[in-house]
Amino acid sequence: MRKIYLDRTAFSGAVFINLEDTEVISAGTTINQMGVHNRNEEYQRYANDYDIQFIFEDDIPNLEFFTVPHVDIIAKDSRGGFIGIIYQQCDSESEAPICYINRDLECFIISKNVEEFRSNIGTWQDNMKLYEKITVYRSKAEAEAELEFIDLSDILP
Repeated sequence: MRKIYLDRTAFSGAVFINLEDTEVISAGTTINQMGVHNRNEEYQRYANDYDIQFIFEDDIPNLEFFTVPHVDIIAKDSRGGFIGIIYQQCDSESEAPICYINRDLECFIISKNVEEFRSNIGTWQDNMKLYEKITVYRSKAEAEAELEFIDLSDILP
């Protein structure tokens, strides 16, 4: 079966693509930012107690990597790493796995879903296991050199 990749950073919203004998894989890295009006003591406690700094619209980091499959970044830590949800955009009820990408672009699984992540928040750094189902590229151009991407410019307005 042929595999093609869809860059999730190029658009927002849902896109359904059905091609015969082709698997379409979402790729790219997005940031799930919160409005500054959501900042509160609980988020500060996560930063202070667990080194999980959720991302707010007044402090959006510059991501210098591109993931396959898609990862939606929800937080960063003091060591230059990022926490994200694999395969889909952030949702508090998500069953998608949670990963950590360190500054050396190594990917680790830290939880099987959001609920497990919340219940083990104090030990998330102890739960990291190398995760080889995500490839972290230094850029989209590097990914395009190895993978075939679908061009949506002819389809989307």
